[in-house]
Amino acid sequence: MRELVRKNCRFFVIFSIAALALRLIFLLRFPAVVNDSFVYGDIAKNWLQHGIYGLSGPDEISPTYVRLPGYPAFLAFIFAIFGIEHYRTVLLAQMFVDIGTCFLCADIALRLIGPRTAKIAFVLAALCPFLANYSAAALTETLEVFFTALALDLAVRALQDARLPYWAGCGTACGAAMLLRPDGALLLIAIEAYLIAKLLFQRQSGSLVVARRKHLHAALLVAVISILPLVPWALRNWHVFHRFQPLAPRYANEEEEFVPMGFNLWVKTWIADYVSVEEIYWPVPGSPIEAERLPSRAFDTERQQEETAELIADYNSILHVSPLLDKRFEALASARIRVHPARYYFWLPLLRIADMWLRPRTEMLPCDSRWWEFNDEPRWSALAISLGAINLFYLLCSVVGVMRSRTSELLGLLLLFVVLRSAFLGTLENPEPRYTLEMFPVAFVFAAASLSRIPKEG
Repeated sequence: MRELVRKNCRFFVIFSIAALALRLIFLLRFPAVVNDSFVYGDIAKNWLQHGIYGLSGPDEISPTYVRLPGYPAFLAFIFAIFGIEHYRTVLLAQMFVDIGTCFLCADIALRLIGPRTAKIAFVLAALCPFLANYSAAALTETLEVFFTALALDLAVRALQDARLPYWAGCGTACGAAMLLRPDGALLLIAIEAYLIAKLLFQRQSGSLVVARRKHLHAALLVAVISILPLVPWALRNWHVFHRFQPLAPRYANEEEEFVPMGFNLWVKTWIADYVSVEEIYWPVPGSPIEAERLPSRAFDTERQQEETAELIADYNSILHVSPLLDKRFEALASARIRVHPARYYFWLPLLRIADMWLRPRTEMLPCDSRWWEFNDEPRWSALAISLGAINLFYLLCSVVGVMRSRTSELLGLLLLFVVLRSAFLGTLENPEPRYTLEMFPVAFVFAAASLSRIPKEG
């Protein structure tokens, strides 16, 4: 990659400046320090000032494990240098991390396909408004995408060069991704699955035993190094809470905090888009549910519609899901699943995956989430349509790139990661478009393969 940058220095300088300018626009115009940002910031502040990994309460700081330590550690590092709660500095740092992601995407494309494709991949990443948008948000996404791209880049290098330091670096990047978000484990699973497949289905050759031994050593090294950073976290949780918690709870709940699993199950029997996350899922508990916002697929019969309306009315009267109410939601959900199992286990997950990939990605912007109703100000409607078109362009180019790159075996690793992560996202009851961002480095590589028009290069 160094050689490519040296030979095309002007090209990379121009598009790096363009990337910085785009990210500065989002940082200055749409900086996002949201509720989750303050949760991470509170943990970082308490960790830095009091040595307690915990959340502030009315009287004391309570230890917590609802968030993994990766992002609070990043915030604490920034706060220690520039001052407590200097979130603007955090966003500036993330902007440069995101530029690093662009170079990693180019390096993956260079190693798998060629120089021209690498340059196109860099441009696609540098000018991607979705990465730029989240670099201006005090959330884990920018760092998570960076470490995902780094892990995949090092895995590709190792598969081509078979050096253990590359695999060690890959494992370190996987570990960093898991310290940021629990679903970072999917990256490790994809790489391990690929190595195991290579181990089991290696083509017959004179060096078969040697190749299998290398893949076995690589799989073990990546797994051990990836898991090592989680050991102190798991030991801390065992010591403080007396429970095994190597990552973070699925629902970010505190110890002994009630999780309305019946309500969540009911939501999964009908939810398919991000709009319902904003209008129904997130308001619970604490805010009333507007029954008229439910889509028609939320009930199959008039009697079921009446039962649903009654449940919502009971919830709205107390604004929290009690254990008894949760059981009623669970009973309704179980009945719906029994009648339509294919819808619950197959069609709705597919719809959720499609929604996460295809939405205009305006959730961090002032645009109306119901952009297709055109009830918003013209400028925000136009922005939503433009972002939707850009997103569709990236995805269509990626699909074409997949078809053109079928001859490259290593591209299978990237595709496996996308398939595994997409399948996992289909199981969630909160289909948020940001969850697909970790797969965009792969999308850039495949889209660049399409736009370079060199299907068999390399």
